[in-house]
Formats: sequence, structure tokens, C-alpha cells
Amino acid sequence: MSNIIIVESKNDEAFMKAMIEVLNYDIHVEEPICIEKYESLKGLSEEQLRNTLKELKAEMEKNDDIEKIGIIIDMDNHSEQERVEFVNKCIKDVFDSETLSSTKQFIDICGDNGTKAQLACYFTNVEGKGELETLLKAIKARESPYADCLDSWRSCIEEKEGKKIKQKDFDKFWISNYIRYDTCSKKEQQQVEKKCSMHGFDYVMEHKKDIWDWDNPALDDLKEFFKLFC
Repeated sequence: MSNIIIVESKNDEAFMKAMIEVLNYDIHVEEPICIEKYESLKGLSEEQLRNTLKELKAEMEKNDDIEKIGIIIDMDNHSEQERVEFVNKCIKDVFDSETLSSTKQFIDICGDNGTKAQLACYFTNVEGKGELETLLKAIKARESPYADCLDSWRSCIEEKEGKKIKQKDFDKFWISNYIRYDTCSKKEQQQVEKKCSMHGFDYVMEHKKDIWDWDNPALDDLKEFFKLFC
């Protein structure tokens, strides 16, 4: 029997695959919900998730080997209940099933031919807010002087320009600097885009897992979710 995780972006895919490898769990991470369209959609699309679930339903009806399905999307600035309702709307459009009441709990879903599987969801966050970059910032394992100095830059911009830097944008910038300047060797910096940037995040997660603290308590909730699939 197989377990499948649906994720929101290519970077989520790279991170979740690396974490599953660290945990030594037998789970398959599905192609992202949004790949090239992710930026233009400016966030997670209800249509994209619904279409992904339709494809998964068709696969279930052809192959009864699928046992458990997980959906992982960013919490962003939504509440958990708002995110649950978002996922439920997509589920109800595709499956004749019960709906989710919370994260980390399975519901039964059924294909038109009677094929059954279980489905649960999780929302990437730190203390109830944020996204992948928020989590990465919380679990960094190296000294980070280059990235940390961005706090002074942020204060300077806000003071001189009177502009607020959104936390979401700041976290993305922080992670980019952490990867490029705090964790990248001189040899790797000869191929910055491939090995020292979020554009090359799959390389980072495959070859540099040690720049993240996999025992950090910020990962405990996500680990509990993955344990459902063991």
C-alpha cells in the first residue's frame, strides 16, 4: 500500500522529501499543486487543489494501492479553521465523503467505483502563522550573521522611508541570505543560482541538510503529522 503527500510548491516538495528522508519514513511526496503557475496565482488556488484531488481520485479508481493521502499547505495569515474550510470546500467538490474538522486527523474518502482511502491535512506554520520560510528561519542550525544583520536594514528602511517590510517578505529575504552567505562554501558560490539560492533549493535540501536543526521543537507538530503515515 502507498502513502502520498500533496504539497503546495516545488520548495515545499524539496523540504518535505528531505524531512521524510531524515525521519526514514516510507512516504511518497506528490508533484506540487502549483509549479510554474504558483507565482502568477499569487498564492494557493482553490481550482489547483481541486484539480489535483480530481487527478488523485482518478488514480485511486485505477489503482487501489493508495491507502493514505496528506495535504500540506501554508497557514500564511489564516486561522487553522479558515484553512480547514478551504480544504473541505475542495474535498466536497471532488469526493462524496465526510469533511475534516481539524488537522492531523483522517477522514475516509471514496472513489466513484467504491475505492477507499484516508485523507488528512496539515498547515505549515510556526506558532500558528507563516509558511515554509517561516519554519526554515526557526530551524536554522548555523550561525547567521549575514542574515541577522537584515534586522538593522529593516529598521533603517522603516525609519528613513517610512515603509513597513511585511514579515512574509522579510522571512524570504532572510532565508535567501542565510543560504547564500551564511551556509554556502566558496566553491559552491561559483554556482550561486544552482547551489546557494532558493531557486536551487532542491540542491540545498539534498546536499546540505545539516544547515537545518531537525530536532527543533518547531518541527514537532509536522513530525506528528508524518507519523500518521507510518
